[in-house]
Amino acid sequence: MTKRLVLHRLSVGEAEELMAGARNESARWAPEYPMDDDLAAARRFLRACTEGDGARHPGAFEIRRRTDGLAIGGADFHGPAGADGSVTIGYGLVPSVRGQGYASETLRALLAYARETGITCVKGDADLDNVASQHVMAAAGMRLVGEDERVRYYESVPGRTL
Repeated sequence: MTKRLVLHRLSVGEAEELMAGARNESARWAPEYPMDDDLAAARRFLRACTEGDGARHPGAFEIRRRTDGLAIGGADFHGPAGADGSVTIGYGLVPSVRGQGYASETLRALLAYARETGITCVKGDADLDNVASQHVMAAAGMRLVGEDERVRYYESVPGRTL
């Protein structure tokens, strides 16, 4: 949780409902939610739960505004941490709420959560033309570690400063 947001960790049942387009009784969704990336996150989470050790998966989350409870986006770890303790993270917000600092707030909270759960490195990436996402990762304390002709790569390692 953050000052303005509730990061609701999806259960298996909620992820299945999201995939089916069914709203559970406690969920209230912004008109543009879920987006394709939210469905992909739910799919990754469900796959980890059925094919692997779902108990080790750090989770998929709905980003909900505290003021009205609406789900305005999602964030997820793209599977359990690897043998090296690293995991990739993704996040997204519905277009109508972008530019208000919610993504950076979400990412900072999930980086703290990752540290608390023993994840040693969180990785993220953004297309070269996705300057907004690059700013989000930098604002959340992730550092640029490389780029290629298409993507910039970021990471956050506890104890390592920018």
